[in-house]
Amino acid sequence: MYRIGSGVDFHQLTEGRELWIGGVLVPHTKGALGHSDADVLLHAICDAMLGALCLGDIGVHFPDTSAAYKNIDSKILLRKTYDLVADAGYKVVNVDSTLCLEQPKIKPYVDQMREAISAIIGVTINDVSVKATTTEKMGFVGREEGLVAYATVLLQKQGI
Repeated sequence: MYRIGSGVDFHQLTEGRELWIGGVLVPHTKGALGHSDADVLLHAICDAMLGALCLGDIGVHFPDTSAAYKNIDSKILLRKTYDLVADAGYKVVNVDSTLCLEQPKIKPYVDQMREAISAIIGVTINDVSVKATTTEKMGFVGREEGLVAYATVLLQKQGI
């Protein structure tokens, strides 16, 4: 049996924060604002995996009201989410994701992101797609006030 899930996440950009995307520290003048390290891509992937199994969303499992998740590395959240998937008897087949941001350009970091994600969720780097686009200067992304990530994940029941 296969299950597919989609996830989306948004974070404001602000000065004085680091910019973590896909488990990789990306040099930039602004970082994402959030309770955790605000890794928009990993959060979208977590939501996609949780959604595929009807397990709610990242806020249900890792609430931003909990001190336990304050400034947490989102790679830990991804690992905990993957553990929920495995506990339900599923494995990840592949991930397809898209980042929407004007700056910085992430092409130099994409393979590092794919490697970080694949190592956590038990797939090869060739099973993780990370793409990026701008919004052509339109909206809050275009004004560099925030960034967005979309993710789709395909899960397969173990033993099939």
